[in-house]
Amino acid sequence: MAISELQDFIVQRRKKLQAIVDLGFEPYPRKYDFTHTIPQILGSYAALTGDELSARKIAVRVAGRVMTIRPHGKAGFAHLAGAGQRLQIYVRLDAVGERDFELYKLLDLGDVIGVEGYLFRTRTGELTIHAEHLQFLSKALLPLPEKWHGLTDVEARYRQRYVDLMVNAEVREVFERRSRLVRALREFLDAEGYLEVETPMMQPLAGGAMARPFVTHHNALNLDLYLRIAPELYLKRLIVGGLDRVYEINRNFRNEGISTQHNPEFTMLEFYQAYADYRDLMDLTERLLRQVARAVAGSEEFEYDGQRISFAQFQRYTMKEAVCKFWPEAAGPGPRLEDLAEPKAIFKWAADYNRWATQAGSAAEPVALPEGVAPGVVLQELFEATSERHLVQPTFILDFPLEVSPLSKQKPEDPNLVERFELYVGGMEIANAFSELNDPSEQRDRFEYQQLLRERGDLTAHAIDEDYVRALSYGMPPTAGEGIGIDRLAMLLTNSRSIRDVILFPLLRPEKPAS
Repeated sequence: MAISELQDFIVQRRKKLQAIVDLGFEPYPRKYDFTHTIPQILGSYAALTGDELSARKIAVRVAGRVMTIRPHGKAGFAHLAGAGQRLQIYVRLDAVGERDFELYKLLDLGDVIGVEGYLFRTRTGELTIHAEHLQFLSKALLPLPEKWHGLTDVEARYRQRYVDLMVNAEVREVFERRSRLVRALREFLDAEGYLEVETPMMQPLAGGAMARPFVTHHNALNLDLYLRIAPELYLKRLIVGGLDRVYEINRNFRNEGISTQHNPEFTMLEFYQAYADYRDLMDLTERLLRQVARAVAGSEEFEYDGQRISFAQFQRYTMKEAVCKFWPEAAGPGPRLEDLAEPKAIFKWAADYNRWATQAGSAAEPVALPEGVAPGVVLQELFEATSERHLVQPTFILDFPLEVSPLSKQKPEDPNLVERFELYVGGMEIANAFSELNDPSEQRDRFEYQQLLRERGDLTAHAIDEDYVRALSYGMPPTAGEGIGIDRLAMLLTNSRSIRDVILFPLLRPEKPAS
């Protein structure tokens, strides 16, 4: 709609609002006492026949947004929407009186009204309120879209989520499912003896993950602070303090790119369990996700992106096994497991992969091989390039390189690897967990290595956290910790292809001025 048309539209609706005020209605009243919500009426009385409704003459007062209007002379129908459902109303001049019927004639789609009357069924059998009184509650000065569709409207849907929720019932269902998901996570962990806690969102050091932070400033203390990239180090401080099982459903902020799987502000579940290792958490994660899927999708099996996914069974591969298994056939003979045993050999296979990826016609992205890069970093990138998209069914990837896991315990049989797993479903990383490093001397060495990376320009490398090392020096018991991405899990269980579809108000570029 052009600006001039929109301005004319608003002028006409303001005139209607003034006419409603002239009838004696408040333009924006303070409250409305209702007896039922629309879902309550439908849930309680949808099974009653017309004769049963006539015999009982059930009185109701309900409020909702006008979604359809069908006037017929001295009578008319409308549909009200509320709490994701719709209910028809019938308005007749001799039943509501002249004043309320004039209000009905002045209503527009999107207006909010209250209706008092009794339930009956129309000739077509539709459950309907026979109105005896109307109450004006709010005027929609802007038009509701007939529907949102096509790529040109996608950003508008995210930007104006309030309108998206009004007109798309399936959008409301997505966020109702997300709410059930979070509730199911809490119920599972509470039953397992975990304690829900809260840790700082503004931190003097950005720790617990390898990511670029957002920076803010506290004026009174003249102190730069970082928005939390992860709650990990604070949660492990609580393990030191004797809270043996803790979890937090937390908002994290990472100053990184935006994609269908990434939003700078996102929600994670992180939980930590003393006297456990990463294999214990694999077993727990399987049980947790099965329970959550049943609570949200009604089954351990669900559809995502055209494929049936089941939480009834989980696969397990080491990172090196995955590279061998999913090596692209077009790239030539791939490595065997023993070929990746020596760290330096990983560079050879990455170079082979890159030769294929840079050939004409190949859509693959080559693996980055900057000067001085560690073999473990190359192994992880080679895994992401060859394997991630193939991990549709639930798959644990185990045994990550030491260089990309500064907070994990090393494997005793191979100190180049750590006791860590990531869970992939639908081609996305859903969870990340490891046996926590609890040796303060080793942790300091790891931090110092990360500091060298920072000095070389790696802005995602971990900062040295002296207080965290001090906490470990008081003695942290053997501990396993895990983070689960709630947004991505919501994508899976609502069959949403973009993370923006499961975040009510995703970050967007500034809106362009209307021309």
